[in-house]
Amino acid sequence: MSQEKANIDLTNWDIVGINPNDKNWSSGDLFCFWANNIQSLIGFSLIASLYLVYDLNILIVLSACISAGFLVVIFSYIIGQPSQKYGLPFPVILRSSFGVAGARYVGMLRGIVGMFMFGVQTFFISKSIGYLIRILFFNIDGAILENKIFLIFLMGMDLIDWFSFIFSLIIQFYLFKQGQNLIKYIINFSAWFVYTGLAVFIIVLAGENSREIISAFRLSVSTENFVSRENLITLISLTGTLFAFFSIVILNIGDFSRYVKNSSENLRGNFYLILNLIIFSFSSVFIVLGADIVMAKQSLEVGQLLTNPTDIIGKIDNSFLTVIAILFILVASASSNMIANYIPTQNALLNFFPKSLDKSSSGLLIVIIGLIFGGLWLPILSQSGALSLIDTIGSFFGPIAGVIIADYYLIKNKEYISKDIFSDLKTGAYFYSGGWQIKGLYSMIIGFIFAAATIWNVDLRFLQSFAWLIGAFVSYITYYLLASD
Repeated sequence: MSQEKANIDLTNWDIVGINPNDKNWSSGDLFCFWANNIQSLIGFSLIASLYLVYDLNILIVLSACISAGFLVVIFSYIIGQPSQKYGLPFPVILRSSFGVAGARYVGMLRGIVGMFMFGVQTFFISKSIGYLIRILFFNIDGAILENKIFLIFLMGMDLIDWFSFIFSLIIQFYLFKQGQNLIKYIINFSAWFVYTGLAVFIIVLAGENSREIISAFRLSVSTENFVSRENLITLISLTGTLFAFFSIVILNIGDFSRYVKNSSENLRGNFYLILNLIIFSFSSVFIVLGADIVMAKQSLEVGQLLTNPTDIIGKIDNSFLTVIAILFILVASASSNMIANYIPTQNALLNFFPKSLDKSSSGLLIVIIGLIFGGLWLPILSQSGALSLIDTIGSFFGPIAGVIIADYYLIKNKEYISKDIFSDLKTGAYFYSGGWQIKGLYSMIIGFIFAAATIWNVDLRFLQSFAWLIGAFVSYITYYLLASD
């Protein structure tokens, strides 16, 4: 009788374990990684809005940033450790808890969200490029834009919009497909480039108004009734909101921790998230307050403090600041798109089609699907409830994390059988029942029901920010009870 052979369809050289000699990420690289995750239009608007909604009480919001940061650090370290130890990306790690076949489909839940968000975020990136093109090339003779060719609209976008959108897709594809070392370089460059840009923007914005801005900043720091029931409720709510912001990235943190040198560097680097939150939050509120003072002196009637960077640069009459701000928004948005959407989706696709795809072909597929989602965003998707569907799919992320944690730390005792993780032999440790770990699927679904209830049930909507944690906890307990017998 011939010996049974493993199916090579499970193996792809782009998702196998990283050679220990190629693990070259330090804690400093993780500092830049976390910087990229928050340095975005959404991150800026979120942080600034939190200060405004809660009467600019910096101490409360800062406390929430630190609290949420600790939660993110803890879960990122716990979920990322299997990948750091074995050098495997997130979708491959799933094989231990969901089976070698089940992991393909569970991993694609993250891929679906990633493809959608990649296209949508690229659309918004292209809007900034289009704005920059109009400023740099058509500011002198704006009449050119009245030419008939520029007045032709397709799916809500004109010629410049479509050029900017397609250019955004192409340049991202070219940069992101270059490999690990260039990706690390992009992350590091983007982090310091954006922080430098923030500093330049603050200095130029402040100018002769520095005393007034600092005074307004001081007034926003209030210790009155800081320790109170009302502020405690606010703190818990803000912590949940900020944690939810990072919850998507936490799940696939292994896609990046696999490159980290050792466990101590991984832990130290994750703690740098808190430092990034402090730096970025102070910068955001300083810019918002400063912009308000400058606009008041320019006699611009806004009516309320602006928290969206694009709204701010659109109102301030300073071409230099406008161009600088757009450049930094572009770099920050593109690098954030790479981390949160492109790489996780690419690894999910490589795990689903290991024999058919490589990094180039999977990247091209992401770009094509991104073109569809991004192109349809304005005329259809933005009004169709697509975001609610994506949020619902995202409700699986916490439960998936809970299963991974219970499986690795409680059931497998922090040990994987490396030879079996790429094997579909019936005798393999992760073949389970036809390649599916049914207990993992049951646990994930039960956790999903609890997490999704915070979205579907109006009476539970106040818990929506904690959906990830609720789902993770329920699936963690369920999987332990089912798999420990």
